[in-house]
Amino acid sequence: MDRLFAFFCSVILCLLLVVGSAEAQLHVGFYSKSCPHAEFIISEEINKAIRKSSSIGGPLLRIFFHDCFVRGCDASLLLNATNPKKPTEKNAPPNQFLRGFTLIDKIKARLEKACPSTVSCADLIALIARDVVHADNGPFWEVPTGRRDGVLSNASEALGLPAFSANISTLKTQFRNKGLSAEDLVLLSGAHTIGNAHCFTITKRLYNFSGRGDNKDVDPKLDRNYLLKLRAKCSAGSKDALKLIEMDPGSFTTFDNSYFKLVVKNRGLFQSDSALLDDPETRAYVIRLAKLENSVFFKEFGQAMVNMGNVGVLTGKLGQVRKNCARVN
Repeated sequence: MDRLFAFFCSVILCLLLVVGSAEAQLHVGFYSKSCPHAEFIISEEINKAIRKSSSIGGPLLRIFFHDCFVRGCDASLLLNATNPKKPTEKNAPPNQFLRGFTLIDKIKARLEKACPSTVSCADLIALIARDVVHADNGPFWEVPTGRRDGVLSNASEALGLPAFSANISTLKTQFRNKGLSAEDLVLLSGAHTIGNAHCFTITKRLYNFSGRGDNKDVDPKLDRNYLLKLRAKCSAGSKDALKLIEMDPGSFTTFDNSYFKLVVKNRGLFQSDSALLDDPETRAYVIRLAKLENSVFFKEFGQAMVNMGNVGVLTGKLGQVRKNCARVN
């Protein structure tokens, strides 16, 4: 019996070591010797880009989110299709309006010149996400690095990304399936404090929420005054479909906790924002963050980003370090 118990213990220990090995290989300062100036190069380029175009922060942050939720944080989102019949994640509907890929390629080229075949594209977009938040007056957190890049990318897999129209049950399930908590869901939703969205993402809330199609068919959870402001910017037809609207009006280039204050007032732009109030657990987190100082939100957001950055990572001898983020080696 003692031998059998010892055997099972050793098996369990081995399993725990295997499960934890990928995360353990990510650590802060992974490139301190192999490419000591990597993080400086990235932050320098991001700061220049933000000064040139203050609205680029949101899309770059979104690239990291959209990558991690498909196949894990392996930069599969950055791959271009090599066969028209086999589109990649970049071609999927949820990703077609992302931008910032040219800037990522520019930074990667500079890293390749400084340290050939060293810094992965997966680490690059994780560090970019941190740096755009910091450049928009948000927090700075240490990013564990050591990810390697995936070699597969399928458009169909990106169709399951968390949607702007998702309800709270779906959102909690999607995050839980990635090993992320309800608190992570709320904190990461706070990224909507920077960036823009297109009118087509909210027209159903404004004009045809239940499918009746009449002028009064609006999302009842939407604040009336905010509804009128959104309708003034986004018409019911297709004319304004691609028109940009601020996700956090008046503060869309400043990272702060104003997003949560808006959600509490039923002024979250997306249905997925409003949905955070439909569950006692997530609602409590939203109300708490709306009342707290930015410094508390900043610290907790940074940890939630680290948590997300651990999802499905490739480390060690898995994957590769792409020389060009848009194609496999």
